[in-house]
Amino acid sequence: MQAESTRHVQILLQKMIKLPPIQAQTLLRRIPPSVLDSIIPHFSNSSPILTVLYESLIDIYVKSGQINMGLQWYVRMKEQEIEVKPNTLNPLLKAMVMENEGFEKAWRVFDGEKGKVKLDEYSYGIMIKGCCEAKKMGKAFEVLDRMRETGFEPNVVVWTSLIDGCCKNGEIDRARELFERMEEMGMAPNQHTYTVFINGLFKNGLKKDGFWMFERMKESGVLPNLYAYNSIMNVLCDDGKVSRAFVLFDEMLERGVDCNVVTYNTLVGGLCRQKQVAEAEELVGRMKQRGLSPNLITFNILIDGCCGVRNFDKAMSLFHQIVSEGLLPSLVTYNVLLSGFSKVGDLTMALNLLREMEVRGIRPSKVTYTILMDAFIRCDNLEKAFEIYSSMMKDGLTVDVCTIGALINGLCAKGNMKEASRLFQSMAEKQIKPNDLIYNMMISGHCKERNSYRALKFLREMREKRMVPNAASFRLTIEGLCNDGKQKEAEMLISGPSGSF
Repeated sequence: MQAESTRHVQILLQKMIKLPPIQAQTLLRRIPPSVLDSIIPHFSNSSPILTVLYESLIDIYVKSGQINMGLQWYVRMKEQEIEVKPNTLNPLLKAMVMENEGFEKAWRVFDGEKGKVKLDEYSYGIMIKGCCEAKKMGKAFEVLDRMRETGFEPNVVVWTSLIDGCCKNGEIDRARELFERMEEMGMAPNQHTYTVFINGLFKNGLKKDGFWMFERMKESGVLPNLYAYNSIMNVLCDDGKVSRAFVLFDEMLERGVDCNVVTYNTLVGGLCRQKQVAEAEELVGRMKQRGLSPNLITFNILIDGCCGVRNFDKAMSLFHQIVSEGLLPSLVTYNVLLSGFSKVGDLTMALNLLREMEVRGIRPSKVTYTILMDAFIRCDNLEKAFEIYSSMMKDGLTVDVCTIGALINGLCAKGNMKEASRLFQSMAEKQIKPNDLIYNMMISGHCKERNSYRALKFLREMREKRMVPNAASFRLTIEGLCNDGKQKEAEMLISGPSGSF
């Protein structure tokens, strides 16, 4: 009976290794793990069927998302001293590096097999990309060295991964060196190389270099792809240069580059920030004509734009349209509306939205609480603002510089500098660094309370922290010092070098 069962399983296994992964997975479920364990010893280690079986099992489990099971069979394959080929190891490595927190697992396998398993250029490429994604640039360059020692030269894909990794890790000079080295080696950067480098330059605040690289890309005969255009247009719109962004948009259409929702959202956002909400709505109409459906981000941008021009009827109309489009309002949607109504002092509507949001099961975030605190401060209700602050703390949310800043602003406006100072000092306990806005609030508050010496103290702190006080802070402090008879200190601020005070 057992011999017959064994033969039956062997037939199933032979069928399984010839099937596509999904069908093979279905067939594999018909074989209990204990039976599979008992069958494998019947094959000799040199049996081609056993090799193919292990390779197929690893492949099936990896493609079905059961990476740990694939890894277990890989380990067993190694224990039986069966040769592991790169085309078996590579998908497993790739799956592990793509898995959440799976890089360390992949690294242990890769590093542990040094000299034991034959690797190919793709094995090294997978690990270099994995190191870059995990921000382990030291290991990425270690793998690059090992790759070259083995006789493989990195291709464009590997160089691009390294450039992208350096950019994301803030090592922009190193990324630039790699880019230049590629060209010195006669290796032409492709669309993806240029795009990641341009995006990296922008993300690291080097806008001029990013624009220059975009032009260089076109001069080199490499046509920008969708992602390069989106990256450039996003920076232009953020800088208020919407008309220039539309020039690129027209160029995309002329070249036949398909735009996506991100393209339109970028332009819609740019128009809304310029208060051109009607034009933004018109663009969304053109987007629909091209077969693209607005997503929740599109609606959030439009609602924010309507709130910015105080067209709250239209904002609420768009809010209700979200559901009719088969979408659900998010925390961001509610925060945008709460902020809009709060800024015009409509606390009734803001609180109604807050209740509706909680009924939908959406918990307020620290942004929500900060918006409400700011709203009550604007309405001269500091007591309610501090109640919301207490509720935020009870909910276990961590305060940030914006939250504290809203309260300090309210206290300074009220002339309650004792409480403002207490809150300012609590920032150090909470490990929150005050920004220049908060320093300027404290300076203004102390000056209004005719305490110019404290204002001067904050000015000096700003200078020590390499912050630049605004003009109002200088003017108010100088006036305060003069009114308090501290002419010498005032003159030092007026005539002395900025570092002298």
